[in-house]
Amino acid sequence: ACGPLACPDPKIDLVTENPAFPWQPGTATAIGSLPGTDPLEAARLIATELEDFPHLPELPARGPGADMIGRTAALLIDIPVETTTGGWRLSPERPGRDARRARSLLAQDLDALEEAFDGYTGLLKLQLAGPWTLAAALEQPHSLKVALADPGAVADLASSLAEGGAAHVAEVARRIPGATLVVQYDEPGLPAVIDGAVPSPSGLTRVRAVEEEVLRDRLRLVLSASGRYTVVHCCGQPFPFQLARGSGASAVSFDLALIRAEGWDQLAETAEAGLGLFAGVSVAPDLASRPPGRRAAGPPPAPGDTPAAMARSVSGAWRRMGLPPSDCAPQVVITPACGLAGASPQGAAEALKHVAKAARILPEIMEERSLWS
Repeated sequence: ACGPLACPDPKIDLVTENPAFPWQPGTATAIGSLPGTDPLEAARLIATELEDFPHLPELPARGPGADMIGRTAALLIDIPVETTTGGWRLSPERPGRDARRARSLLAQDLDALEEAFDGYTGLLKLQLAGPWTLAAALEQPHSLKVALADPGAVADLASSLAEGGAAHVAEVARRIPGATLVVQYDEPGLPAVIDGAVPSPSGLTRVRAVEEEVLRDRLRLVLSASGRYTVVHCCGQPFPFQLARGSGASAVSFDLALIRAEGWDQLAETAEAGLGLFAGVSVAPDLASRPPGRRAAGPPPAPGDTPAAMARSVSGAWRRMGLPPSDCAPQVVITPACGLAGASPQGAAEALKHVAKAARILPEIMEERSLWS
């Protein structure tokens, strides 16, 4: 049997067997973040546990610049940023120490990825903050407002992120030329943007809701710039399925446990529209006891959840939507329900093992249901 990095190029078979989706049935991946501070160790873990669909790990425990917002903000073109006591803000000056540190951390991550995936020829996922979450997180300079409150600043951010994100994708493609890249844009703040619930830095006011057309256009600009298969990830509630479809996303990534009554129809419409579904079904065992408020609403999976139970939760959701059983395994990628930065190293590794096993079980379950349907 070949190792995780020595298998023949799967892209030829993928195009022949499943032209709609770039992965094979029975595939798992992760959201992005992991515990720890060693990028090479993280890259090797991903290469081992998620050999069919690895990703560029994020290690926010290293501090400012390794976090989702800092990493993405450092890629912006002609928009300098700096840290504050509460996060990141746009800077009136040229890029300073904070942005240089963020770029240095990302370069370390890419060096580790290049070493761990030398000669790799399969799928590889990258993650960046989406334009609306970025605009809601970045403060304006010399102001008690976030960038989201200024439509002009949002437009500039989206254009800059489109350019900077495309350059980042090109850099990864240069380092790992055999990889088929998938780009995930993380939008955990998007439901709050839609609802007009994003607070100012002081917490005293809220930014008014943004018009749907503007939401869609800014997101579409960023998604289309990469020229790759794109995923919109959101661990907030409710998931903006219609907005993701209208923005041209290739796939959506969500926590299956957070889908409520009105969300099932939207999820079914998204599946019928042909988008890939990244179904989050698990957290690391040692995350299940996190205090309330550390995870979005809804009970976390029980620590004893097995891969078979995770696969059945996906098949049960598919049946609830009334979709053909044979379409499930080719269209669905199984993931943890959220990032794993808050887990122990052992818990994170266990979560990756579980979702990979669950993904391998899913085609068998759906085949059985096809026979009985």
